[in-house]
Amino acid sequence: MLTRPDLEKLEYETLAPYAMKSAETRGRDYPLQPDEFRTEFQRDRDRIIHSTAFRKLEYKTQVYMVHYGDYFRTRLTHTMEVAQIARTLARNLRLNADLTEAIALAHDLGHTPFGHSGEIALKRLLKDEGGFEHNEQGLRVVEYLEERYPCVPGLNLTWEVREGIIKHDTEYDSPNVPQRFKPEWSPTLEAQICDVADEIAYNNHDIDDALKMQLISLRDLREVDWVWEIFEQAREEIKEDVPEKFIKYRAIGTLIDMQVADALRTTEENLRRFNIRSLDDVRNCHQKIVTMSDEMLKKNRVLKDFLMRRVYRHPYVVRMATKAERFIEKMFLLYKETPEQLPLKYQARIERDGLIRVIVDYLSGMTDRYLLEEYIKAFEPTEKTFGSL
Repeated sequence: MLTRPDLEKLEYETLAPYAMKSAETRGRDYPLQPDEFRTEFQRDRDRIIHSTAFRKLEYKTQVYMVHYGDYFRTRLTHTMEVAQIARTLARNLRLNADLTEAIALAHDLGHTPFGHSGEIALKRLLKDEGGFEHNEQGLRVVEYLEERYPCVPGLNLTWEVREGIIKHDTEYDSPNVPQRFKPEWSPTLEAQICDVADEIAYNNHDIDDALKMQLISLRDLREVDWVWEIFEQAREEIKEDVPEKFIKYRAIGTLIDMQVADALRTTEENLRRFNIRSLDDVRNCHQKIVTMSDEMLKKNRVLKDFLMRRVYRHPYVVRMATKAERFIEKMFLLYKETPEQLPLKYQARIERDGLIRVIVDYLSGMTDRYLLEEYIKAFEPTEKTFGSL
């Protein structure tokens, strides 16, 4: 039987010298007695999985509102795909897979309902209040908003997991890193892995969902030469008259494998190129170490441009996004004008946190369907409204 000290010893024996070891964590804001069987990062992973905010991701939009069908990715299934890809990268690079998984599972906890549309709406509403950024909100969720323990706020996660949340860096993320998380330090390689895994996951599952939604057809992928070649290769490999979905599954699996392999090789080259031998070397290297090759990044740029033009700006998706923004805006203004409509639990926090902050915490923590229900109660004269004030 392995105990926590055994697992910590295994980390020193098997992980790379520049990996983050759980025994070397900077700790928690509120000290805890070490667990008998789990490392500190394994404990964080479990706390995240059992949190309310994590469960809510099941009913938060990734691209398509959750009530449009059960097939499409939600924020939860996206998070699970990111965690799976991230663990693969971490394990093969001899990094701390438990820390990587914890960061990956937490990376979207601050997302609003209705995906990026909800975030756009809150950014616009808060332009004179400092704006809104979902990584900053995610940090607030795990440090303050989650209520799991009677004597401490939040989930009381380790410093390294919280650092990974606030330093999550993609073209859709631009958080302000507070001084307590040392913005002058580059994030751990485990955190950098989550950035790459996030991009690999959403690029590929957005193709899958768009095809299923019939926003695009397989033939439309001719506009992205390298992706079309992989779909054609999948068709040739199957060599049977089968439904197109089997070609799609084979091709998307190949796309993910290709990008994971590219990220592994490129990262190995970067480790040698930047002479990374220790965690201090990682912290002091101000260029991304975990990344895909320039060639793959260029290919992905073509794919992203295609998805933006043919999927994210498709009239159907734009209509959903526009409606979502209006829902958020109207509920925000309602609570701002009549805060008495906020739940009593949130009203009790207004004096301490301020009305705007409380409204943002409430709205950003809603699921799609809960916000829609509250919208109907507030604005639609239906039977349900009168029956559930």
